[in-house]
Amino acid sequence: MAKNTICLWFDKDAEAAARFYAATFPDSAVGAVHRAPSDYPSGKAGDVLTVEFTVAGVACLGLNGGPAFKPDEAFSFQIATDDQEETDRYWNAIVGNGGQESACSWCKDKWGISWQITPRALIDALAAGGDGAKRAFDAMMTMGKIDVAAIEAARRG
Repeated sequence: MAKNTICLWFDKDAEAAARFYAATFPDSAVGAVHRAPSDYPSGKAGDVLTVEFTVAGVACLGLNGGPAFKPDEAFSFQIATDDQEETDRYWNAIVGNGGQESACSWCKDKWGISWQITPRALIDALAAGGDGAKRAFDAMMTMGKIDVAAIEAARRG
């Protein structure tokens, strides 16, 4: 396990979530699956307790901790995309697999984990500053999934 690992709390589906992320994002994989050595408040001995996995190169641990805590938008994965096709692929995978759309590049998967599927065109436009950044930002504020062509057009004016 990596020295610094993001721990994501799941009710009971950490392994299913990890396998979905590994199948969806490059540089992602499921590592060790650890089973509970004895009963615990939200499970029984032998149930999957933790799952080691990576998402786009980021080390994670999924903990099947039960229903006590729910994920929220205070934590999200931000995935930088290179074009509309990649943006659509990730957005559609998350939303189309029981997730839900939100605003300004945000969506949530069926386990409640928040994702920002953010085209580099938007990142670059905002980083450039000035009037182009303002126009790109204003355009973004009207979107759910980001429309790369619309962001580029707004940036140009």
